[in-house]
Amino acid sequence: MMTGYIWIAILISAICTLLLRALPFLVFRNGRTMPEWLKKLGDVLPSAIMAVLIVYCLKDGIIREEWRLVPELIAVAVVVGSYLWKHNTLVSILLGTVSYMVLVNGVFR
Repeated sequence: MMTGYIWIAILISAICTLLLRALPFLVFRNGRTMPEWLKKLGDVLPSAIMAVLIVYCLKDGIIREEWRLVPELIAVAVVVGSYLWKHNTLVSILLGTVSYMVLVNGVFR
C-alpha cells in the first residue's frame, strides 16, 4: 500500500474521531439540556457494556474448554474482591490480569 493512502486513512480516522467526540458539545451548547431518554441511556449503558464484556471474556471457557473457566473465574473473583477492598479500578484490572496470567501459565498449564 502506498504511503499516501495510509496518511489519507489516518487523516480521515482522525477527523471522524474528532467529530464524534465534539458532537455532544456542539449539539448541547448554550445551556440546552439533554432529553430524558438520553440521560437514562447514559445511566444504563456503562453497566450493559460491562456485562457484554464479561460474557465475551468468559465465553470460551463456558462453551468450548471447561478447564479455562477455572482460572477465568478466579481472576474475576480477584477483580471483584480487590475492587470492593480498594475501590480502585486500575489496581483491580492489574491484579486480575496478573492472577489470570499466573494461573494460565503456571497452575493450569
